[in-house]
Amino acid sequence: MTDDTSRVPKLRFPGFAGAWEQRKLGELGSTFTGLTGKTKEDFGHGDAKFVTYMNVFQNAVASLEQLDSVEIDPKQNEVKKGDVFFTTSSETPEEVGMSSVWKYNYDNVYLNSFTFGYRPNIEFDLDYLAAMLRSTTVRKKITFLAQGISRYNISKTKMMDIEVPVPSLEEQAKIGAFLSNVEQTITLHQRKLSHLRQLKKGLLQKMFPKSGEDRPEVRFPGFVDAWEQRKLGELVQSFDYGLNASAIEFDGKNKYLRITDIDDETHQFNTDALTSPDADLKTADNFRLRVGDVLFARTGASVGKTYRYKGSDGLVYFAGFLIRARTRPEYDSEFLFQNTLTDRYMRYISITSRRSGQPGVNAQEYAEFRIFVPSLAEQKRTSGFFSMFDDLITLHQRKLSHLQQQKKALLQQMFV
Repeated sequence: MTDDTSRVPKLRFPGFAGAWEQRKLGELGSTFTGLTGKTKEDFGHGDAKFVTYMNVFQNAVASLEQLDSVEIDPKQNEVKKGDVFFTTSSETPEEVGMSSVWKYNYDNVYLNSFTFGYRPNIEFDLDYLAAMLRSTTVRKKITFLAQGISRYNISKTKMMDIEVPVPSLEEQAKIGAFLSNVEQTITLHQRKLSHLRQLKKGLLQKMFPKSGEDRPEVRFPGFVDAWEQRKLGELVQSFDYGLNASAIEFDGKNKYLRITDIDDETHQFNTDALTSPDADLKTADNFRLRVGDVLFARTGASVGKTYRYKGSDGLVYFAGFLIRARTRPEYDSEFLFQNTLTDRYMRYISITSRRSGQPGVNAQEYAEFRIFVPSLAEQKRTSGFFSMFDDLITLHQRKLSHLQQQKKALLQQMFV
């Protein structure tokens, strides 16, 4: 006998009771194929549009901003409002069968060939449908059916065997409207965060001298002298390579910082997966970070990525694929760090890191990077401004992360 309690969500709007019906997708609709018989010359022009793979992969509701052009072709399947798109393959089973709902009434829109379409034959609330298909419960079912070794796939037949929850249309509408509002709030915070990052990027270009100039375009009042050019090696006491030790489970005190622990966007220590170094730390004091130390990634895809240690990060040892620069007292370490976030620095890394194998920059090459340096007072004023800006970006990032975690928790409790 079926336990109805397993088909009742933990979190529910008032006025609704009883178990949710579970139905196979194949009982509720049928599939259709994406674009067929096309070559690469057929894309990028024409009066029709098609929904790209990345549009489906990234968006629970398909985005009109991520459509590409193609010629009108009456032989292709046009998408209709209420259709669902699924990706067919990915590099990991957790990313197979990502869904996206089409909420628009447009003619001559097709679907990418690396996906397939699904057209329900019953009415769904589209916001509910979008959230339900990406809920933890449904995603686990899809992931379980993914097959492959180096690349994972899922067939339309297996996808149609998946059971999904189908509450009343009225309850769907309540859930869909609520989660749509949550998603809109997340999107708003994402746009704010993106705007702040773009604003900072623009200010970095204006508040450090451009190539061939010795004064920045924008500077604080009271500073008029030209900036002097120095090599990075002149600004630091030493360059040191990190600890050659593997990572083990975090011991609750000693943190181990590796290249992958430096957040790509914020350049801060990402502590989501803390580890400790597998080494005798009694003899590893030289690898312990001090306030103001700046780390540089020296090899791989992340070469050039930087991080500045803050005391609030705790007791931290740095790993072997990182290089530590310890700034001289007559220079400001935050000013040095902010220089590594400029386009000029990234161009230097792009050129210097070229190798026959994987990219890399060693300590001697980092030492040759040229920095324009003002007085210590102007260094501190400039770096203090950008540090404050970084704190604002971090605050918005935390708000966004909190909202995303809240949404994840809601998806787990509002679906069965």
